[in-house]
Amino acid sequence: MARSAVPSRRDTHLMAVLTLDDLLGCLEVRQLRPGVWTAPNIEMEYPRIFGGQLLAQAVALGAATTEGKAVKSMSCLFPREGSTTDPLEFEVEDTHTGRTFAVRRTRATQRGKTIFTALLSMHAPEHISAFEHQEAAPDAGHPSQGVDRDMSMIPWATKVVGGTDLRDPAPAPPRYAFWSRVEDRRLSDDPAVHQGLLAHATDLTIVGTVLLPVEGLSQADSYHTLHTAVTSHSVWFHRPFRIDEWCLIAQHSPTLAGARGFGQGHAFSTDGALVASFAQECMIRPITPR
Repeated sequence: MARSAVPSRRDTHLMAVLTLDDLLGCLEVRQLRPGVWTAPNIEMEYPRIFGGQLLAQAVALGAATTEGKAVKSMSCLFPREGSTTDPLEFEVEDTHTGRTFAVRRTRATQRGKTIFTALLSMHAPEHISAFEHQEAAPDAGHPSQGVDRDMSMIPWATKVVGGTDLRDPAPAPPRYAFWSRVEDRRLSDDPAVHQGLLAHATDLTIVGTVLLPVEGLSQADSYHTLHTAVTSHSVWFHRPFRIDEWCLIAQHSPTLAGARGFGQGHAFSTDGALVASFAQECMIRPITPR
């Protein structure tokens, strides 16, 4: 299980160390031998791999092992936590390669144990504008109206719609939205870079959103009074987009039951286009004294 990388009250200082260059560097996947790849970990004081890193690397692996196609969807599992100090190996299986679609199955291991699996589907671009529709974007105002919020593991501009604070233990509806944009540079035109960074960003705030209705608890209680970990995460990419232009990430949690929280959301461009959707299941348990 990928630990939720949200700082608790006692380890906040460990989280404010990720840079955009760190994240872009972890996308530089390298083939070791046929079917086996590696990629760098993001080096932090924080000892556990953030699941968003592995999501981004899965996108990079899909792009590196296909031609003329972009990742359209990914379904990922986190059976055990990974370590930032151990090297990563990715086994990539070519399950299918066709003219317009391709499928890759990926397994990440450390010390011979599986920490992450992903089923990736790729698709060559098709433009059939007569057959399109989408859910309307929520009314989130202009990005300039959002509240600046340092999200630690998202090393670019984030502006929260309505100012909701995921660290506030007062109960609130389980909805959360924020604008996000890489501001300090123009990124590569490679779609995998933008998809990878967005996938990374979708992994950060679901746990906090799930906990919003729970009185007296919040995202700040991770590793303090709560065990939290991501168990599965899926992303679907619907339309081209750029993460160096504003994207609205809007999410909600339909349920928390049986120590499992569930959240889902969408990402929209500023013109209202629905560019991606995502869903996550996470484990949330109280820490019981031994």
